[in-house]
Amino acid sequence: MLDGNDLVTPHPEWGFPGLKPGDKWCVCVTRWKSALDHNRAAPVDLEATHASALEFVTLEELKTYALSQ
Repeated sequence: MLDGNDLVTPHPEWGFPGLKPGDKWCVCVTRWKSALDHNRAAPVDLEATHASALEFVTLEELKTYALSQ
């Protein structure tokens, strides 16, 4: 069984083309934290991350997964 969302597979019936390399997707911090806890955290665009995320994860955790600028 897979956990999480398959964001690669297109679903035209929902108007979703599927993500391609370089695309960005908004993820709620609690789902990102769960992925982090399972060693599957996605890269983070720190400039697009709301400060309230720090209520759930540390800045150091976010920086570890920060996209290269």
